[in-house]
Amino acid sequence: MIDIDNTIAQQPFNGLQIEQLVKNTSLEILSISLAKNTIFPKHTSPKDAHLIVLEGSIDFYIENQCINLKAQQHFSFSKNVEHWVRAKKDAKFLIIR
Repeated sequence: MIDIDNTIAQQPFNGLQIEQLVKNTSLEILSISLAKNTIFPKHTSPKDAHLIVLEGSIDFYIENQCINLKAQQHFSFSKNVEHWVRAKKDAKFLIIR
């Protein structure tokens, strides 16, 4: 059976929104929505992760660096490294870990 999920398209730009799309023993995919100027506070990832920006623009702060990412860009980061995110524009991105 084919199952189409519209979670990402329906996820609003209302502060910080986090939706878990997939979680099993080997993979987790999170859909993150950030309204313009909203901050995803400092945190760490329990696993090495990939961030894929779907739309908008974000500043990703990690290891005393600010990395500007925009739609269709990909960035990888290591587990247990503190980081935080600020939306420059309404933004949606995936975290795959």
